[in-house]
Amino acid sequence: MSDPAAPILDDLRSESEEVDRLVAGLDDTDWSLATPAAGWTVAHQIAHLAWTDTATLLAVTDEKAFADEAAKALAAPGTFVDDGAEAGAVLPPGRLLTRWRDGRERLQKALRALPAGARFPWYGPPMSAPSMATARLMETWAHGQDIADALGVRREPTARLRHVAWIGVRARDYAYFVRGEQPPATPFRVELTGPGGELWAYGPEDAGQRVTGPALDFCLLVTQRAHRADLAVRAEGAGADHWLDIAQAFAGPAGPGRPAKGA
Repeated sequence: MSDPAAPILDDLRSESEEVDRLVAGLDDTDWSLATPAAGWTVAHQIAHLAWTDTATLLAVTDEKAFADEAAKALAAPGTFVDDGAEAGAVLPPGRLLTRWRDGRERLQKALRALPAGARFPWYGPPMSAPSMATARLMETWAHGQDIADALGVRREPTARLRHVAWIGVRARDYAYFVRGEQPPATPFRVELTGPGGELWAYGPEDAGQRVTGPALDFCLLVTQRAHRADLAVRAEGAGADHWLDIAQAFAGPAGPGRPAKGA
C-alpha cells in the first residue's frame, strides 16, 4: 500500500529546497534584512521554520517532552512563537542554516517512518503525517514569501500551492471561531486558477456563496501575506465577502494581516 504522506513530503522537501536557495548565498548583512513581518528579519523567518520543525519532531518522537513544551506555549500564548524565532535568529547565519537543514531532514525521516493512520499530539487537535506535512509546506511557503519580499525576488508559483489552498479552504470555520464569530452553516464554492491554468475547485457547485481567483492570490490571502485589496480574489455573496476579510490558513490568534499597498 502506498504511503499517503509520501507525495506531500516530497513536495515539502521541494518547497524547503526552494526557500533554502533564497538564503544559501546571502551574506550576514542580508540575513539581517527586515521582512514584511513586523520585527522579523530573514534570520527570524528561518529560525521560526527550524523551531517549528524541532517542535514537530518532538511531537512525533517524544509525546511527554512535547507535552512539556506545549504547556510552556499555553503559559505564554502571545509570545512563545516570537520567543522561539528570537532564540534562533541570534545564531550565526551558517549555524542557523545548518540547524534548519538538519532539523527538516530529521523530520522528513520521522514522518515517513510513521505507520499509516498514526496520529501525534500538536498545539491544537492531534495530527497525522499527511496533515502535518501539508501544514509544514504551507508555513514554509508563507515564510519563504516573506524572505522573497525582503530580497526583492519574485518566485514562480508551482503546483505545490494546491496544498496551501486546500488548508485555506479547510480552515474557513477556524477563522470565525478564533474571532469569536459563528461560521456559516453551509459550505462555499471556491474556484481557483492554478499556475498552469488548471481549475482547482472546492465545495458544492451549487453553493450560494462563491470565491474565485488565481490560486497564488488566494494563497497570499489566506496566509495573510498580502492585503485583499491588492489581490484578484473575488467573492459572490455577503458571507463569502466577509470570509475574505478574515481568512487565515494558520493556527493561532487572528493575525493582523498586511496593509494594502500605498496605505
